This record gives sequence, structure tokens and C-alpha cells, in this order.
Amino acid sequence: MFQNNNVQKEKSSFCKDIIIELIDERMKELNNGLYIVELTISASNAIHIELDKLQGGVTVDDCVSVSRNVEHNLDREEQDFELHVSSAGLDKPLRHINQYIKNVGRRIEVILKNGQKLEGEIIKVSDTGVVIMDKVLKPVENKKKKELVEEVSELLFDDVKETRIVVSFK
Repeated sequence: MFQNNNVQKEKSSFCKDIIIELIDERMKELNNGLYIVELTISASNAIHIELDKLQGGVTVDDCVSVSRNVEHNLDREEQDFELHVSSAGLDKPLRHINQYIKNVGRRIEVILKNGQKLEGEIIKVSDTGVVIMDKVLKPVENKKKKELVEEVSELLFDDVKETRIVVSFK
């Protein structure tokens, strides 16, 4: 599920390593927990950088700072390019292990590669997967009433097709 820095492989005249180096340079200077969720460069040199933070949200200043460092260190005389830097956003699926770690305690909806859908609260994240817990009404033996029962599911990232944060306005 997780690629090396989730950097998608596309043909481009830009060297992704240089762009990653420029992003990393600025993130180290900012020292505020920023990381790359996704980096894509199209064949027409449209560079899309998506960032997130270990704690809190990505600010406009974070995006501007990364954007300026990349833009000021690439030569527009040599290559014409379009640059977009943004935060990951709640409307997008989780794509980086740090996003799971950041959201421990929040509810997620997971779609497995086999089509099964699960929902629950993230209670643990490891290098290989995530553990979620959900409370469901289940019939209890020798009783007419159903009771809330905690169900724990251990999911491997390799089995996960998509994970989204469940947004609740309660």
C-alpha cells in the first residue's frame, strides 16, 4: 500500500530526487513534523506536492515555504513547470503510515481489497498494519436483548484498498 514516500512513478523531464531533496531541505528547516504524502510530476511538468503534519494541520505558510524553496531552486529558463503544493485534506484517503499514526483515536472506514468494508476507531498502528475497534450490537446467548460488544480487527496494509476518516458533526 505504501510506496517509497508515496512518490508516484511517471515520466518527466524533472528529476524527482532533486524535488524531494528540495522539499526535505525546507521541511528540516521548518522542523514542525511535515512529511510528503504524495508527489507526482506529469509529463507536462505539472508538479503536485501533498503534505501533512504529524500533529495539527498543514498551514498556508507551510505550503508557501515548501513551494518557494522548490520554485526558487528550479530553473524556469531550462524547464517550464507548474507547481501545486497543498495539504492532504479530510476528503482524501489515508496514503501514508504517518496519517494513520496521527489519527489514532479517530474513526475510519476501511475498504479491503476483497471488497469487505469495516469501520472502527484506530487503536494501534504498526509498520505492517492497523488495529481498529468498533462497538456493535450482537445477540447474547440465553438473552433476548442485544448487547454492545467490542470487535477488534487487525488489518494488514497490504490488504487495504482504501481508508478514509469518518467525519462526524455530533
